[in-house]
Amino acid sequence: MALTVMDSSMRYGLVSRSLHWGMVLLFVWQFCSAAARVLLEDTAIEGFLWGTHSQVGVVLMALVVIRAVWALINASRRPPAVSVMAKLGHLALYGLMIAVPAIALIRQYGSGRSLDVLGIHLMSGGGERIEWMTNLGGLLHGKLGWALLALVVGHIAMAVLHRRLTNHSIMTRMA
Repeated sequence: MALTVMDSSMRYGLVSRSLHWGMVLLFVWQFCSAAARVLLEDTAIEGFLWGTHSQVGVVLMALVVIRAVWALINASRRPPAVSVMAKLGHLALYGLMIAVPAIALIRQYGSGRSLDVLGIHLMSGGGERIEWMTNLGGLLHGKLGWALLALVVGHIAMAVLHRRLTNHSIMTRMA
């Protein structure tokens, strides 16, 4: 099978697949860091993983935006959705992949703390604390993050279930 950069009606192209699987690895890291924060508080593992959470989150948000733009560019070429539910599920995934880090960035800005990611200065610190921004982040970021994990697990389960019920693997589109 030839490796093509652009998507086709039968298969996602190299760029789509690279973005998908690269983001899978980063999301696994994010969910492990969040789980370590909850389950392994004040341990070396939690300190190591949690110390990267905001950095990886910003990288993921940038990749989600790039991935969404790439999907729009390839919209007419992409494999068709298996069902309306699959399409809605993917829209929900994209929505949460944008909302979760966006809310974290709002909280970060509202905290008045600086933010540097991979040596790039994104936000200055020392500003006034903005309560509604920190409250919004405190209220929604974690809960929506766990909702995103539930959707991801559902996404995986549906791909496996589709294979078992139809004897047709949609996973080859992205593998």
